[in-house]
Amino acid sequence: MVRIFLPLAFLSTASLLLAMVLGLSIDDPKVRTVAVQAGVQYHFLAALAALVFATLVHAIVLTYFMGTGRWIEETSNAYRLDASIHKKSQNIKYRTIPFMVLCFFLLVITGAFGAAADPASPMQAKGWFGYSPGAIHSIVAITTIVANLYVNWLEFRALERNGDLIDQVLSDVRRIRLENGLAVEG
Repeated sequence: MVRIFLPLAFLSTASLLLAMVLGLSIDDPKVRTVAVQAGVQYHFLAALAALVFATLVHAIVLTYFMGTGRWIEETSNAYRLDASIHKKSQNIKYRTIPFMVLCFFLLVITGAFGAAADPASPMQAKGWFGYSPGAIHSIVAITTIVANLYVNWLEFRALERNGDLIDQVLSDVRRIRLENGLAVEG
């Protein structure tokens, strides 16, 4: 899974950065020229795609943890392996999930602040603490990208540790099957 995750995490981060660059390249979104409004549209579409893709990457990791956790549990029960392996797998998963949820929350909040910063929006936010809606959106976007990078690193480490547990289960199963004279692949 690590080999699959790394390119996905890279593309996720790259798409978030591209959306940010497109947003920063808009001079004044209040200007109603075709070029400026096209820039706003490209930023909006790139940001929406980046949000969906980043969420997808986190969802793939969660699905992987759910599937491998179930497999470890069932294999441990079937071969009467040490229950601590399954507990370790659960611990890895449950320590990672809150950070995934935080990233999803930040992604949605970034989009919401982006909508509030849009001068064409009927909401017309005034800003907070002396910052314009666009500045707040930029700060939240940067925070989201940094948080997403950190959570991707946490997920990578969790995937590595979970992979080690899977290797341990496979090794134990192979040993047990050989001890009992059962067929073993490879």
